[in-house]
Amino acid sequence: MTDEITADLLRQWPLPQPGDGGKEERGQVLVVGGHAEIPGAVVLAATAALRAGAGKLQVATVEQIAAHLSLSVPEARAFALKASNDGAITAKSVKALVQHVARCKAVLVGPGTMDEGEAIALELLAAESDAAFVLDAGALPAAESGREFLAALDGRVVLTPHAGEMSQLTGRPKEEIEADPLGAAQRAAKRYGAVAVMKGAATHIAAPDGQTWRYPGGGVGLGASGSGDVLGGLIAGLLARGAGPAQAAAFGVYLHGEAGKVLARKIGPLGFLAREISAEVPGLMGELA
Repeated sequence: MTDEITADLLRQWPLPQPGDGGKEERGQVLVVGGHAEIPGAVVLAATAALRAGAGKLQVATVEQIAAHLSLSVPEARAFALKASNDGAITAKSVKALVQHVARCKAVLVGPGTMDEGEAIALELLAAESDAAFVLDAGALPAAESGREFLAALDGRVVLTPHAGEMSQLTGRPKEEIEADPLGAAQRAAKRYGAVAVMKGAATHIAAPDGQTWRYPGGGVGLGASGSGDVLGGLIAGLLARGAGPAQAAAFGVYLHGEAGKVLARKIGPLGFLAREISAEVPGLMGELA
């Protein structure tokens, strides 16, 4: 049976609440991604991780972006990574991040990446750590090529594909996935031992243990450039706070969707920007407490 993600459901599944320990207690997030042609994706994801309540933030991106990112997200520690001639992060440069993964509670890999995302993710997934991972965008193929790494992580992975990305990952036609998104999420969760978030007009979530959830959608306005980067950041921030992978996915999807509804009322059903989504999240979380 698939549970509908509602406010009542989430109130019965409360997030870990911080004590008096400050930012260390709410965990550290590392966001890895970006490309010279897609500089804003890591900014959107990083901001969302903090809005979800993560205590500390590190962002690793191509050297052309890093200095600008430090100004756009002054709360973050920024790592400048070597880029290839076409502006992509090189897998070799990511090796320097491995030591930082061990200090993080959550690592988001992929926003703003393209073909290079798989190699980047494989380097980080192989690191010895207790971190949970979110694989998004160009990093998603690493779920297949790095299945042995995912197995070692013992379920501490969330995958966030849309139908096209799920098609590329599984080799199944996009039309088949769109016809049965829940089934696609369930197959991915079982194959990769990860929580699969099948994004769409309605979003379906499947856990490796067979549990499933559905969120009916936050409106057409969320189908906008950068919206998925925000969702990945929210899930990573919730993982850093101590939420389990399924809980972080369910809360992240709900908060993302409900923020879309709020913005649709404030601005209109179309035309609000991905950068505006995160600011609605703290208030929405407060309503669930």
